[in-house]
Amino acid sequence: MLIKHYCKSLPASAIALALMAVLLPSCADTTQDVVTAGQEEENVTAEEVEENTEQLIGQSVSIRGEVRDVLDNVTFTISEDELFGDEIIVVNTSGEPFMLPEEEDVEVQVTGEVRQFNMVEFEEEFDLDFQFDTDYEQQPAIVAESLALAPKPGEITEDPSQFYNQTVAVEGEVEEIMSNNTFTLDEDQLVGGGDLLVFTLVAPERTMVEGEDVVVTGEIRPFIAAEFERDYELTWDLDVKRQLEAEYENKPVFIAKSIYPSAQ
Repeated sequence: MLIKHYCKSLPASAIALALMAVLLPSCADTTQDVVTAGQEEENVTAEEVEENTEQLIGQSVSIRGEVRDVLDNVTFTISEDELFGDEIIVVNTSGEPFMLPEEEDVEVQVTGEVRQFNMVEFEEEFDLDFQFDTDYEQQPAIVAESLALAPKPGEITEDPSQFYNQTVAVEGEVEEIMSNNTFTLDEDQLVGGGDLLVFTLVAPERTMVEGEDVVVTGEIRPFIAAEFERDYELTWDLDVKRQLEAEYENKPVFIAKSIYPSAQ
């Protein structure tokens, strides 16, 4: 459930929400090209859920957006566009707390079933006691089975400490493929951090190409080459290893549990 430290205005509140830990494989498959792993749910935009709710009802989807209003301990709203479009109700049914940093404009990724919000029905079905009024009846809703912070690559590289030991979902363009399990995501901000280094430990499905927009989910840790070789049994070409140690030692690296094409 959500930890209740909220008020209706997000920027003025320090939101504390909880993240589920991600269990990563102990070793990587180094015999294939860098690949993306598929997912059972459909990766769509929040706008598509807003505009096509009836067609998507009952489907499991993943959407990204900024938190707009925190309604109670398990419920908040998100929107892809602050000025246009309806807000989507998110009901956290994961059974785990979800944590959001105090910084504004950090997006979240929500995965779950598309529904139309019905307060009485949801309270009975999920054993909840909502602490807000019924103004959101019949609005699009996501019954969330999992939630994750969704920062931009540059937000992570600029201030990685706020994302360590948390599940995150990052969207970006594949900038450089360095080896069969190592690539970078482009930092597209005008100022701030640099490109984000990614190690993929997922089962191969299809070859990734530079310039492709993808979403990676997993966790962030500092890059220490000796520790990574020990923990993940990674084997690099000597030139790649030297490049990684020279450019990324002690910088944040993303350990990817899943990778799939962006919905944007």
